[in-house]
Amino acid sequence: MTVAVSAPLEPSASLSVEKVLSVKHWNEHLFSFTITRPASFRFRSGEFVMIGLQGDNGKPLLRAYSVASPAYAEELEFLSIKVADGPLTSKLQQIQVGDDIYLGRKPTGTLVTDALKPGRRLFLLGTGTGLAPWMSIIRDPDVYDLFNQIVVVHSVRRLSDLAYRDVLESKLAEDPLVDEAAANQLSYVPTVTREDFHTRDRIDVLIKDGRLFKDGAANPPRFDPEHDRVMLCGSMAMIKETAELLESLGFTEGSNAHPGDYVIERAFVG
Repeated sequence: MTVAVSAPLEPSASLSVEKVLSVKHWNEHLFSFTITRPASFRFRSGEFVMIGLQGDNGKPLLRAYSVASPAYAEELEFLSIKVADGPLTSKLQQIQVGDDIYLGRKPTGTLVTDALKPGRRLFLLGTGTGLAPWMSIIRDPDVYDLFNQIVVVHSVRRLSDLAYRDVLESKLAEDPLVDEAAANQLSYVPTVTREDFHTRDRIDVLIKDGRLFKDGAANPPRFDPEHDRVMLCGSMAMIKETAELLESLGFTEGSNAHPGDYVIERAFVG
């Protein structure tokens, strides 16, 4: 029997071909991986880029992924779900070290500090793989010069879905570029909605009862449009609900052209 061998990936004007450097499976439906970074690839912490593999038709099969590594990193890191029948993720979850992968040449996005007005507190609210851009932002030294306090909120269904939990709980203790700043300025608020955990409520509940602000005792236990800035990434329901709440409080949505008080990634939510 002849086994079909996929043709090698070929770069194009819009895509480079990179090597997979590492793969980590967090559980049966969540994994992260790193790939080589072209010398010419430049991005702002929090942006996304197209990555992918060869489709069954021989053409690139691509999807937008937030970069989880900071802008200065030598490797590019991504966090992904596993979908058994997903056109791309069914293939992507099988990648191994040394495999080739497509990388778009033009990163973009609005989950960047450039799209926000200056402020004192930065809230990074994410569900599921919506944590990825926050991992990029909080490992960027510049963000600690822009904000006095950075709060990462990660809501998941199961305990094993708390990717990077050890890194976040340690406040990036092993990252020499940001460890001192993060020790003083970074807060981590994980919540698990479907298993026993010390916090089991959705993000909207944590906002309403004030627990979201527990590590900022010296600051208001509520959102303040004058000093607070917010980024949202994850489920469309969370983004829609929280954006409506922020708008009701006087927050304005920002963009690269017009910085505001909060931002979402329009390319992901439509």
